[in-house]
Amino acid sequence: MKTAPADAPDALRAPPAWQLLLEARAPLEYAASIVMTPWLRRVPRGDGRPVLVLPGLSANDLSTAPLRRYLRALGYAAHPWRQGFNFGPRSGVIERCAETLRALAERHGEPVSLVGWSLGGVYAREIAKLHPELTRCVVTLGTPFTGHPTATNAWRLYEFTSGQDAHDEALLAQVRIAPGLPTTSIFSRSDGIVAWRCSLNPAGPLCENIEVPASHIGLGFNPCALYAVADRLAQDPAHWQPFALRGARRWFFRSHAA
Repeated sequence: MKTAPADAPDALRAPPAWQLLLEARAPLEYAASIVMTPWLRRVPRGDGRPVLVLPGLSANDLSTAPLRRYLRALGYAAHPWRQGFNFGPRSGVIERCAETLRALAERHGEPVSLVGWSLGGVYAREIAKLHPELTRCVVTLGTPFTGHPTATNAWRLYEFTSGQDAHDEALLAQVRIAPGLPTTSIFSRSDGIVAWRCSLNPAGPLCENIEVPASHIGLGFNPCALYAVADRLAQDPAHWQPFALRGARRWFFRSHAA
């Protein structure tokens, strides 16, 4: 069995079994998002700006429907990725994401915001690095872009579905580099799939990390995560400011440096 060396600086452990069991709370998070709808609408509106939403490993556009529905209610033009189930970065996947990004930017006449859940966040970061001129900002949800693959409970599934080696050191080094534009990582310490430290952006003028109380499976509809996504999408990239922990936000959110 492949494992990270015990003395490696990034040898984080995957979330323990008891934490994985807490993923069962996801239906409660969905119910909470419905109850909290009035609060979730108290964010700036989108004015038709385009957003491309990318699903996680072994998930499809159905998994991101609640998030896209919420963004559309706020006035964003939220689009699915339309590549079926996400079975990893097989040949052509990133290229088709880039083609979709280009098509949306041309259709709307402006850069596109990218929102990626888990593995979808890795795609979002990579296509933003390839096409910064077409990208407004990047927001990831529980995305493991640093650390070692064995610090997640999904790395074997990744290898099985994608047919790729999760231990490709050159690829891991590339994924750790943040895009050179506003980049937000939304993560949870109680994530049962991804070790939360794998989702921390390094300190930088355009990078931030926002901690929310959520499960990994629930990040796409957890009310705190939804609020944070909407708040970040409303930022003007030319005058970008990190998420402000003010007022009642201090009860539900934390800012975290890598």
